[in-house]
Amino acid sequence: MTYPLKNEIYYPKPFVKWAGGKRGLLNELLKRVPKNFNSYFEPFVGGGALFFEMKKKGLFDGKQIYLSDKNEELINAYKVVRDNPQKLLNELWIFDKDHSKEFYYYIRGLDRNSDFKQLRDEYKAARFIYLSKTCFNGLYRVNQQGFFNVPIGSYKNPQICSEELIFGAHKALQNVNISCSCYAEALKFAKKDDFAYLDPPYYPINKTSNFTSYDKDNFLEKDQRELADVFKKISQVECFMLESNSDTDFIKELYEEFLIEFIKADRYINCKGNGRGKIQEVLISNTGTKQ
Repeated sequence: MTYPLKNEIYYPKPFVKWAGGKRGLLNELLKRVPKNFNSYFEPFVGGGALFFEMKKKGLFDGKQIYLSDKNEELINAYKVVRDNPQKLLNELWIFDKDHSKEFYYYIRGLDRNSDFKQLRDEYKAARFIYLSKTCFNGLYRVNQQGFFNVPIGSYKNPQICSEELIFGAHKALQNVNISCSCYAEALKFAKKDDFAYLDPPYYPINKTSNFTSYDKDNFLEKDQRELADVFKKISQVECFMLESNSDTDFIKELYEEFLIEFIKADRYINCKGNGRGKIQEVLISNTGTKQ
């Protein structure tokens, strides 16, 4: 059975829910995008909110774009959206019709099977999108074995199959370089007057906020130090650098030689409603005047 297309014109938006997504910070981020730059790099792409917004505003005309992430499932979904949107929608349509608590846990458990990697890319992408739309808080988390382990969320009508999101993203991703790679590998190609936006797993502001498991390899203190070293190294080739991170003494010390600005962001990842709300974060850049 084939999903019946409406063949309308859609604008680019993130096609997955992603913990720590930057839709609420777009105005602040856009203020800090350089007026003139060559290629664009986003090595922790996640939901890609900044990329899609810049694409919508025509800020990439004639430029090379490099999107990457270590998460294999996420990158597979990006590639399938770029290359096979109709096949993906066909799969998502079935997922939408079959959605239930029992179906969710069946689909969640597929990565425990020995033949999981042999599943078709379109099916794996549909599974990934389905789980992101129906799991608790849109949270992507895996255990030490690399198995997705987030419980089902309590949504009355989750938007699982959206032609608007898939075809809007499909159009935006044409001629975009998409790779599954670590940030250091991706940024090796950055040159003078390129622009790179980094949105790594945040350093925890306290012991109870330690969420870094976007994959089975946690992003720990040593990883934050290594990221800061790469930030400094790429800055030396005069590539424009912008990074989001948590407002902690540790992060501010790592980047003390750069411009650090403070912004308020919405916090959504908390099982208790009173644990959500505005929280102060930092934007780090290698342009402007150090405050």
